[in-house]
Amino acid sequence: MESQYKPSVNGVESHVKVVEKPRTVPSSDFVLRILGLLLTLIAAVVTGVDKQTKIIPLTLIKTLPPLRVPVTAKWSDMSAFMYFVVANAVACSYAAISFLVVTMVGRRGKGGRVLAVMVLDLHMVGLLFSATGAAAAVGVIGKYGNSHVEWKKVCNVFDTFCHHLAISLALSLLGSLSFLGLVLLAIFNLHKKSRAK
Repeated sequence: MESQYKPSVNGVESHVKVVEKPRTVPSSDFVLRILGLLLTLIAAVVTGVDKQTKIIPLTLIKTLPPLRVPVTAKWSDMSAFMYFVVANAVACSYAAISFLVVTMVGRRGKGGRVLAVMVLDLHMVGLLFSATGAAAAVGVIGKYGNSHVEWKKVCNVFDTFCHHLAISLALSLLGSLSFLGLVLLAIFNLHKKSRAK
């Protein structure tokens, strides 16, 4: 923060200090970025540790008693869930890095950095929406099945696994909405600056 005395005007010397206002991050930007970081972190962790094992009776021949087979449902069994975990981990990492960049540079920093952060925020919105949509589509098939292709529903068996996944989907959706809020906030600020000129 620089301060200096104002020079004399019309022969009258003034002792008024001129103080530059330090660059600050708006509180809404701060809150949305931290929210995005926390929500995507929690969504990735909850899905990453989501695993449930059940003993399923398997009937091979009707005259014999069923075999009891342990079956495990875990997030790494489906590529959509793997994409979901990786996308949330990427968004969480980006939120942490961008928070540091925005805090150091400020929203009123150099135009190139601010634009880069805004474009990357927009990429995170797309990444999170696509990952949440893919995981939700697989989750709907797990919950209701698909009679046309004879896919059975599995959430009646692996209920805890499905509940944890549903919570992760909701958290990730909220995280993507916080990134969308960051993009809308940046657009609003750019619009405000252009009208001021």
